[in-house]
Amino acid sequence: MRRAGTGNFENTTVGGETVRAFLPEPLPPQPPLQIEGRLRDSLDRALIALGRLDGVSSLLPDTHLFLYTYVRKEAVLSSQIEGTQSTLSDLLLFELEEAPGVPVDDVVEVSNYVAALEHGLRRLRGGFPLSNRLIREIHEILLSRGRGHARAPGEFRRSQNWIGGTRPGDARYVPPPPHRVEEAMGRLERFLHDQPVGTPALLKAAMAHVQFETIHPFLDGNGRVGRLLITLLLCTEGVLREPMLYLSLYLKQHRSRYYELLDGVRRDGEWEEWIAFFADGVAETAQGAVATAHRLLEVADGDRDRIQRLGRRAGSAPLVHHTLQRNPICTISRLAQKSKLTLPTVSKALQVLVELGIVREVTGKKRHRIYRYDAYMKILDEGTEPL
Repeated sequence: MRRAGTGNFENTTVGGETVRAFLPEPLPPQPPLQIEGRLRDSLDRALIALGRLDGVSSLLPDTHLFLYTYVRKEAVLSSQIEGTQSTLSDLLLFELEEAPGVPVDDVVEVSNYVAALEHGLRRLRGGFPLSNRLIREIHEILLSRGRGHARAPGEFRRSQNWIGGTRPGDARYVPPPPHRVEEAMGRLERFLHDQPVGTPALLKAAMAHVQFETIHPFLDGNGRVGRLLITLLLCTEGVLREPMLYLSLYLKQHRSRYYELLDGVRRDGEWEEWIAFFADGVAETAQGAVATAHRLLEVADGDRDRIQRLGRRAGSAPLVHHTLQRNPICTISRLAQKSKLTLPTVSKALQVLVELGIVREVTGKKRHRIYRYDAYMKILDEGTEPL
């Protein structure tokens, strides 16, 4: 059954001109979704891929080694969609503090994204519900530093925003008027809490993401919060034990189609087409994450074997190598801090790793040297080239 759209327009005045702002209907859609044929196949493939991805956490010897840099890769990709030019290397260098020459404005935004995600996961694991309060907390951290700090961090907007164009009158899309934002977000929160009816987790994540983007409740940072919402929802619903699914690379690669489908849901109620695209993205992304985890494990295992073949000459190189899996761009002092080894011991271990071609010093300086685990970073860097 065809739908005529997913909401209604409401006239509002902005800067002296009258514009039509869109107010979405509450979820779930009416009439109900038609889950059959290709859509059912896409959802099944996505769920199978998510199950395999969740199982990877039990195969990895230290899941946090993988997650530490993988979360940062997602932060870079999600921020790139919003126009930042930072790379994963920029972020890791920024986190070293003593490393100069990093584009600070861009990388601060990426660093905020990591902090916002970690805060959300910490709150959910502490029993706090995925709610508007938590969404506002995440937004406050996301915009706490950098270019968005003056854009009402942690507060739903009190003025009209728009997408595309130079003003609301020529915009591609105008979200709800500010006085309707609280109401619309309240409806979304009830949907997240399975009111009035329960919704399977994958469908809930797909629909909640569109609804959040449609409401566009903040003055800035909506895209990043909307993408975070997907991962947080799948974790709190128990689909994933660890935050290992991130759609930003998929959305970056298919961004024209993504925006087209969001418009299709609002204009024509084409939920099924959006959900098929979303499910295909989940399957592709989950499969990619599994492959990445295995490739990183293969590289680390191979390098560890080469180190161990040195016997006693390896010294503390195995421990420094292990530490580099979590911090693949690092200074001697930071490696000493993380590994709890002395500076001379770390320096000697790095000499071994450099001789083996596992690690490379990237500054060419005598002091404040920075070492890069090249093969590891090459895998993590895939897809993170600035737009």
